[in-house]
Amino acid sequence: MNESKRHKNITFKVMLLLSVCLSIGCTSLTQDFHVKKLAKTDVDMVKDAYRVETKRLTDELLFKLYMRNPSELKKSGATLDQRRSQFRQSEFVSFSQSYMNDIRGIDAIRLALSEDYSADRVFTLMLGLSDMLSESYNNKDEFFIFDEIDQQRLYNSARNIEVLAWLLRTAKDERGQLLLLTNHSSDDLVNLSFERLLGKLIAHQDMLALIVSGKTQRAINYVAQGIVRITFIPL
Repeated sequence: MNESKRHKNITFKVMLLLSVCLSIGCTSLTQDFHVKKLAKTDVDMVKDAYRVETKRLTDELLFKLYMRNPSELKKSGATLDQRRSQFRQSEFVSFSQSYMNDIRGIDAIRLALSEDYSADRVFTLMLGLSDMLSESYNNKDEFFIFDEIDQQRLYNSARNIEVLAWLLRTAKDERGQLLLLTNHSSDDLVNLSFERLLGKLIAHQDMLALIVSGKTQRAINYVAQGIVRITFIPL
């Protein structure tokens, strides 16, 4: 069956299910049932779940970075709650574009971790990370039958998070001080919460890339590990 016929067949099935639902009275069904679920495959619901979780993890990462780097929050002149609210509202609206002067994704991450950057590194870095993740999801928050995402973009975004993790451990100013504090280790305390958060994001992107690849039968082009550690990959 060619692509056009397959789409028509799916559309017919959706319309048939909607007709049946209307004929028996959808309002009598439980509140948990949503008609829009008829236009979703199992993989679409998996995509939705992964997207929600990436948003939760990035919000947690923003919070932890500000807690470890209060001087960056002070630069903004905002409270932590205000900054978190701005971050949650930054996707797909003009705020992010105006704040970053249209610098997006991995370019924003690079800017935040450049030695001479004087603005709020945490917010700039997290806007860049959030924007890159959104791009890997084709700038969508919810997925339906005809919504596709590219397994290669998901895979590449995971590798870019690995580069970010490396930069957070190594990027220093002229005095040899880390540009942003993350993990901490001493004789009586080990804090690897940042490593775990970034690891979860990497694992989520990698797993969804494999799921999408299996569904679409499109292969992932894997990148040599040595290159991954030092170079951001365009999505």
